[in-house]
Amino acid sequence: MKKFLFIFILTLTGSAAFPQAELVEVSNPVYDFLKRMEVMNFIDGYNSSAVPLSGSAVASYLKKVIENKSKLNSTDRDMLNDFETEFEYYIYGTLKRQNRLFGKNGFENIFNNVKEKYLWYYADSGTTFFSGFDASFSQRGSDGDSLGKNSILLGGFGIDLRGTLYNSVGYLLNLKRGAVISGDRKDIDFASGTDNSLKGNYNFSKDGNNFNSFEGYLRYQTESSWLSLMFGRTKFTNGTGYIDKLFLSENSYPFDFGKIDLNYKAVSYSFAYGSIQGDSAEVYPVMTGKPLSSKNIATHSLNINFSDAFRLDLWESVIISQQPFSFTYLNPVSFLTSADLGSGNDQTAKNNTLLGIEIELQPFRNFSFQSSLLIDDLTFGTLGKKDSLNENKFGWQFGAFWASEYNADLIVEFTHLDPFVYSHRSNKSTYTNKGVPLGHSLPPNSDEIAVSVNYRFTNRIGINLKYRFQRSGEGIILDSAGNLKANFGGDINFGLGDAYLRTNGFLDGIRINRSIFNASVFWEPVKQFIIEGKLENRVIKNITDNISSSDFYYSANLRMGF
Repeated sequence: MKKFLFIFILTLTGSAAFPQAELVEVSNPVYDFLKRMEVMNFIDGYNSSAVPLSGSAVASYLKKVIENKSKLNSTDRDMLNDFETEFEYYIYGTLKRQNRLFGKNGFENIFNNVKEKYLWYYADSGTTFFSGFDASFSQRGSDGDSLGKNSILLGGFGIDLRGTLYNSVGYLLNLKRGAVISGDRKDIDFASGTDNSLKGNYNFSKDGNNFNSFEGYLRYQTESSWLSLMFGRTKFTNGTGYIDKLFLSENSYPFDFGKIDLNYKAVSYSFAYGSIQGDSAEVYPVMTGKPLSSKNIATHSLNINFSDAFRLDLWESVIISQQPFSFTYLNPVSFLTSADLGSGNDQTAKNNTLLGIEIELQPFRNFSFQSSLLIDDLTFGTLGKKDSLNENKFGWQFGAFWASEYNADLIVEFTHLDPFVYSHRSNKSTYTNKGVPLGHSLPPNSDEIAVSVNYRFTNRIGINLKYRFQRSGEGIILDSAGNLKANFGGDINFGLGDAYLRTNGFLDGIRINRSIFNASVFWEPVKQFIIEGKLENRVIKNITDNISSSDFYYSANLRMGF
């Protein structure tokens, strides 16, 4: 009787009873939980290819899981309880499970293992405000042939301010500041080379001591969520890849953008226009990482849920260099490739257009399958011709997701990238932000088979094991005068020669094999106090020259949030 009464109350309140227009950040583990719940048929309509979602949207899916709570195993129920606490206001409109440090008995609950802790929060019928503080320490080290022996200790803190105004305008300001506690210049280069968030932080690379970043935005959302408008800086993704995404992944550094989202029943559409940063070098020997005067990205996607078992996504993007602003690409109702072709031959040669199509199928309970196709430049007149140099470039991906009743998720994914995929004959227009891929982390002219196993011992202890086997073709050949003679298309930041030097077969060049094993352990002994350990062992074999090398990398991280 209590269960039916609870479901009845949820039905009356509806998904928008406590509207929260601010977004739940991409890194939040609730998205992994929702994906598992979708594959296990406890929720429907969830689209993991496009995140982040608003607090209201996340709450609507969690409500559906709550309705099936009795069907969950004990670990999933405990995880759901944790998310019910974290998103209590979004789901129920109450703050009974929340604790303010600057409130009555606030500091007495600093190690409370049940409540969600904030510096301060406020909520009334139309406005919410949540403020948090986090501190972190990260000890990292390596040993091996290419990384060398390194050891560095980083410390940082952050302030997070977020909420919703008048039930319709979400906002976020997240400031982070960090510093090197111990380590020299070599260790700093190691940390930057193995962490994209540091690689994209120019302060860290320049002064070798401090690093800082911020994310912030304003986001308007209608009451029924059919329309949202957003301006600011944060991470967002696009692509059905379960381990890594072909289109927009979590690999890159956040950038500034304006975004429109439209939703009507089973159809959703998204358009974004943003500013990214890149390299201005045109000749390989003098690539110095000088920033361009302007480098922008326009992207849009159309998602159609034909049924709970079949989803189709269409995606398109263009990288625009040396044009500070253009209404040609700002039109949210357009075909970006046609818009680019209509902008003139000179500018078209400078820009980099990409198309994508992907499907996701769920043929039966506990199993999901996805397939993605990326088209990076397409010339129909030379399609299929072996002597067409590198005018038609493709990437594709297949993945399978199996969710076990026994707290384990198994993912298998294959990815293939043709030579010069993501790169461009003008290095100004590579599909990168600050030299880091916007899409998949795999280099061009490569393929990868990846296997990932996630296992939860409890709601607060988990482990992830991942193995990737990669094959790559690399190399750039210069003559005695330093002129480019051949480029095998394996460097995302250097695409010169793709259309005038030679036709590249897949894996042409210096043949490289990589076997990469990752293990990470997660432990949350007290709510919002998190300990993580990560290990990576990489074995690299140069097949062409018969040379082998290996590297070992580790990190131990402590994060504390209030």
